[in-house]
Amino acid sequence: MATKKIAVIGAGFGGLSAALDLSKAGHEVTIYEGSDHPGGLASGFKAPQWQWSVEKFYHHWFTSDKYMFELFDELGLRSKVIVRTPKTVMFFKGKFYPFDSIPAAILYPGLGWGFNKIRFGLVGVYLRLTNHWQPMETTTVDAWMRKWAGSKVYEEMWQPMLVGKFGERYAPQVNMAWMWARMHARTTSLVNYEGGFQAFADDFAAFLQQRGVKIVYNTRVDSIRGQNGKVELTIAGRPVVYDQALVTVSPAQLAGMAPELQADYLKSLLDLKHLGAVVMVVSLKHQLSREGYYWYNLPKKEGYPFLALVEHTNFMDASHYNNEHIIYCGDYLENDHEYFQLSQDELLQRFLPSFKKINPDFEPDWINQAWLFKANYAQPVPFLNHSRNIPPIETPIPGLYFASMSQVYPWDRGTNFAVEIARRAAGLMLEK
Repeated sequence: MATKKIAVIGAGFGGLSAALDLSKAGHEVTIYEGSDHPGGLASGFKAPQWQWSVEKFYHHWFTSDKYMFELFDELGLRSKVIVRTPKTVMFFKGKFYPFDSIPAAILYPGLGWGFNKIRFGLVGVYLRLTNHWQPMETTTVDAWMRKWAGSKVYEEMWQPMLVGKFGERYAPQVNMAWMWARMHARTTSLVNYEGGFQAFADDFAAFLQQRGVKIVYNTRVDSIRGQNGKVELTIAGRPVVYDQALVTVSPAQLAGMAPELQADYLKSLLDLKHLGAVVMVVSLKHQLSREGYYWYNLPKKEGYPFLALVEHTNFMDASHYNNEHIIYCGDYLENDHEYFQLSQDELLQRFLPSFKKINPDFEPDWINQAWLFKANYAQPVPFLNHSRNIPPIETPIPGLYFASMSQVYPWDRGTNFAVEIARRAAGLMLEK
């Protein structure tokens, strides 16, 4: 096989994984990354006094994430993988209750007793066991759950989380296949990496560079067009021609870079709906959750100003962070939401009363430092029959390929499926 010159745009976990397969096949691979580090939306940061990094937008893996575990083994990094089972809680009538095991679900008072809990259990078992998801995309979560789990179970359990995640506008339109995927594949045991996700991205990037992959940071691709069966990238005003190119950024970014794409493909990119993310990371002097809870599912109807509160140091030991206690306050929001305009201090003042609800002893002087992160592209929204809306990996421009989290459906966004679709794209490129 002749050596090809291939560009990968984006050094997230997907772009890195595709570069691994393409370089193993003997091709000359260059990754272009707009920031100064690898990792994409899973990248992290580290305060000077910390040994480990934390993610800007909270991430963890599940023990069922087989594509990540295959990658750990291939890179020889399985020994750095950490598996633990932290406590997740649900809100009911002013209190939080564990909801991360079958016994906890049985004891959870929000479902009452008797038939409702039986229906909840049967629906959960069915969704875990069935692989037949396709008919579910023809109906909404709202309609399917009301029919099979009952309105009481749905309104108590799933509706608040659905509205919290997708908002009042989109929640009623989300299809049931998306919910199936979440309940089918996820586990209560969670996975992290020694040093944090950024440490894994750095290790992965170093592995690729040792194999001869070139990674160019702080560099954005201005435009992409076809040229006699090849792909021309314009970078800092200069054209660079490649035999093939793989784009791993958002659909809107691809549309902006490659306006020469056929009209129907461009439309498929721009018609995809998504939400952004606003996440505040806060370092505290003291543990916030007295009970050691890790993940709080927060109902906005109770006045909480964000979707979830995660106390990371109830999962990973605080000693890695100078014995500071790290919490996340996160939300998925439409891009015109006011949170995207508010400053860090303004948002923190909105969030502080919620800390007091979690722990009445909390005082503002517990805060060491806070960091605010915003991303316009963070959560795809899957409507009815969404599989018809997914743009193909192979674009109409010969040699140009596209792999993003908007194409991993019915699975939810996440690094595990970013790795899978990017490696699938690399396979298609190698076939050519």
